[in-house]
Amino acid sequence: MGYSPHHSIEKTNLILDLISKKQQAHGVNITNVNTPNYQKRGVDFAKHLGLSNSPLETKLSVKFGASPVMKDQGGPVHIPEELIAMQQNSILYSLATRRMSALIQEMKQIAQVGK
Repeated sequence: MGYSPHHSIEKTNLILDLISKKQQAHGVNITNVNTPNYQKRGVDFAKHLGLSNSPLETKLSVKFGASPVMKDQGGPVHIPEELIAMQQNSILYSLATRRMSALIQEMKQIAQVGK
């Protein structure tokens, strides 16, 4: 299969969706830190990114958006750990948006050459 900027944009979009869901999970954890018997939640990147190699999964993700479910990861919530994870997640988001911007710029250049 040859290079396809459209395919790269779809995967980058899926990664951005997953990062957003993970950030939401951290927010839910911090919000519920004092809730009795609350179990820490998270999003498993590896599980969902592993599926992104499937053409069907990629098409479904494009049509319906990423569908990761926040799952209980067990254990109590530690606010410092959650805040660190949120900062790391923010850096990942920044890198993914730069990647998306580069892909769009590349497509613009290809379109200009084609004129």
